[in-house]
Formats: sequence, structure tokens, C-alpha cells
Amino acid sequence: MPKLPHCWPADAQQALLVGRVWQVGIGPTVVAASPDGLFDLSLLAPTSSALLELPEAAARVRAHLGSGQAARLAESAQTVIDNSDEAHRDTRQAWLLAPCDLQAVKASGVTFVASMLERVIEEQARGDASRAEAVRQAVVSVIGENLRSVRPGSPEAAQLKDVLLAQGLWSQYLEVGIGPDAEIFTKAQPMSAVGHGAWVGLHPGSAWNNPEPEIVLAANSRGEVVGASLGNDVNLRDFEGRSALLLGKAKDNNASCAIGPFIRLFDAHFGIDDVRQCDLAMQVDGLDSFVMQGSSSLSQISRDPLNLVSQAMGPYHQYPDGMMLFLGTMFAPTQDRHGPGQGFTHVVGDTVRVSTPALGTLFNRVTTSDQAPAWTYGAGALMRDLARRGLLA
Repeated sequence: MPKLPHCWPADAQQALLVGRVWQVGIGPTVVAASPDGLFDLSLLAPTSSALLELPEAAARVRAHLGSGQAARLAESAQTVIDNSDEAHRDTRQAWLLAPCDLQAVKASGVTFVASMLERVIEEQARGDASRAEAVRQAVVSVIGENLRSVRPGSPEAAQLKDVLLAQGLWSQYLEVGIGPDAEIFTKAQPMSAVGHGAWVGLHPGSAWNNPEPEIVLAANSRGEVVGASLGNDVNLRDFEGRSALLLGKAKDNNASCAIGPFIRLFDAHFGIDDVRQCDLAMQVDGLDSFVMQGSSSLSQISRDPLNLVSQAMGPYHQYPDGMMLFLGTMFAPTQDRHGPGQGFTHVVGDTVRVSTPALGTLFNRVTTSDQAPAWTYGAGALMRDLARRGLLA
């Protein structure tokens, strides 16, 4: 079996990592993860959601591990990780799942200037990749590329809006990019995200699409951000470019949301300030020998991550099982793949790596959403398995 790329954070021995493993005959199991092994946390919390609800979750996990109550899984961590490659998986052995379960999966859009301009271009091109380069030049000639100094919701942003309206160039994407209200949308249903090594799915009707490498915050029902993971917000540029009302179809398809490999809990070694400084690297490798590399730096985000959490969850909107929140990306691929002016789009068989030293690497292979394994294991199935194991109070 081919080995998946190294997925651990650079400081894996001190990082407090939690995830979920599918155990044959048992079902999803919440684990603490390190290169030394995977440790069953079921007696502390039966679900990822319940684990993050614990007061002082990081301290509770460390205490539980120190108590000796967390049994080591029989398989080594590396064996489980290697078996997580869905293209070469032995279904008789354990593999990694997405590290979240009952949490809502939400996403923030248009949080970086670079991606904001690309969303405007998608809209102006009406989802037609062949028109994108000409539209890109026209938009940049009027708006410019340097909007980083414009603070969303500020008087300066309002003034810029007036200028663009007068020139007929205001866009719904500029509204959420520099207006007072962030774009927050539902990326996927609870339990539907796929994990490290899994296939990710593109709608088969899409001809212009891309990966979106992102940090994903893990928040509990109290709105406390208790950890972070990596995500790939698989995106259909043609569908969304045709109409913003197709956002649901552009974003939420079978296997279109990848999160993993683990959630790194906030502790003395890693916290929200470290998230704010994360630099994400992304690489796409095609069976056609095409290679694309990109990056996204959280230091250039236009809205603070905690502001995005407060806009997604609070007095007006509660999530009793917690929330996973994609923070958006500044990565907007323009590298031509199939000819001049055609830009980038995925080809079935592509592999995608999203990485940052503090969180490790998330690896996935690309297929179409009708060919990816169907999502069949939902909240009801999870509850039945937990009840069978005697883990529900």
C-alpha cells in the first residue's frame, strides 16, 4: 500500500491533537493522536462535539491521558494513517475520519482581498472561465489590487462603495468583502465532512472549479474557540459565477468538504494568536504531470478570526453541538492548465495537499461527487452505535 504524505505538525510531540478513527465492528471513536499512538477518549467524551464542550477541554484531555484510562488502539498511528488513503484502503482495518462529528460546518467567504477580486471576476464573467482574464484586467484597472488597507465596515469602505457604485462596478462580493457583514454560509451538514486521505468530490457538471486551502476553527456551543484544523473548501467557480443563488450547489456536494487530519486543541503551545500567523501551503498534482502550488497567509485576512466566529454564532444564532468554521482563503488560482486564458480547473485523479507547520498536512484525491463513496453514516447511525457501546447517558 502506498504511504500517504507525512501529516503530523512540526511539533507533533507537544501538540495536543484529537481526532476520530473508524474502528471496524465498533464505529467512530474519538482519540488523542501522536506519532507514539492513538488513545481512545470514549470514556471522557463519546463524540468530538462533546469533547469540545468540556470546560478546559485541553486540560481535561491531558489529565485523562495521564490517568491511564485512555486505552491505546491496537493499530499504530502510522498504520491507521496509511490506511486512510481511500484509494487503497483495507476496510478490515481502522482509518481516520474527519475530526468533527455533530458540529455544524460553516464557512466564511470573501475574507481576503485576492479571493474577493476573483469572486468579482467570476460574477462579471458569469461563470465562463474563458472570459476571466479579460474581465480580470478590466476590474483591476478600476478597483486596483491593493485593498488591504480598507477595513471592512469602516467609513473608508463606505466611501469606496459609493465610488464603485457610481462607476457601475459594485458587486455582492465587494459588499461582503468590505461591508460591515461577513459572508457566513453552511458548507456541509454535520457528519458529512471527509477526512485525511479521503476522496473529495466535484459536481460532475462543473467545468471550472478549484480547491480552497483554509484554517478551520473548532468552537463549542458557548462560542469558545478551543482548537483548529485544516480544511479544503472544494469550490465550483462556474456554478457560483452564474449566480450567487447557486452557492449551495457550488459548495455543498457529496464529499466536497474535507477537514483534518486532526483538531489541535488550544493550550500553552498553540492558540488563536498562532492561528492568526499561520501560512498555508497548497499543492495540486495531476495525473497529467500538472503541478500547481499556492499559499494563503492568515496575517492578511481582512476580518479577525474571532470576529468571524462572533458573526456566525451569538445571540442571533446558536449551535448547541458546536461549530467548525472555515476562515476563507486568499488563494485564487489563475494558472492556465488547458490553454491560454483558461485558468485552473481540477481533473479527476488530482491530489491536493494543504499544510502548515502547526497543524500538519491534509491530503485528498479528487473525483466527482457521484463517484465518491456516498454519505450514508449520519447522526442517527452514530447514536445507535454509541448506545450499543453504552456510551450514552
